[in-house]
Amino acid sequence: MVQSVELLLDEPAETEIRRQWELLSEAGIPSPSADHRPHITVAVARQIWPRLDEVLAAQEFRPLPIRLGGLLIFGARNPILVRLVVPTDALLTLQRRVFSVIEKCPGIPANIHPDAWTPHVTLARRLKPHQLGEAVHAVAADRDFATTVVGIRRWDGDQRRDWPVARGSGR
Repeated sequence: MVQSVELLLDEPAETEIRRQWELLSEAGIPSPSADHRPHITVAVARQIWPRLDEVLAAQEFRPLPIRLGGLLIFGARNPILVRLVVPTDALLTLQRRVFSVIEKCPGIPANIHPDAWTPHVTLARRLKPHQLGEAVHAVAADRDFATTVVGIRRWDGDQRRDWPVARGSGR
């Protein structure tokens, strides 16, 4: 399993992403379960040492305006459908700061390194190639929209639990 650091979206964005998950589910496309929370993963490792939670919590964090953009497809065998998060200097700087905290942890995939990271929110995982058209069709009419990153959490895939690391004022 993996551990991660994730950015949390404001309530209107969570509601919109959940609506998109429902549209995909209605189209027969596997999407995250109802207990899953929409997020943007900024760091992943096989293990993130517990002492780093304090370092992450000490990082300055303010709510960050972002824009959820168009659809992307990652992979070929078992594609993943995602909604792009339009990169901004502020978002990329935040990801670099988080990465610098966890960079010595074991098992960091290459695509999480700064300058290789593609910010996104996952809509559907483990698609079969023949499902791609239907998946895209289910949510393609949705437009880009502005939202705000309101907090940072840690996820432990081994224990299947999450906890807040930083929360911006206003939520």
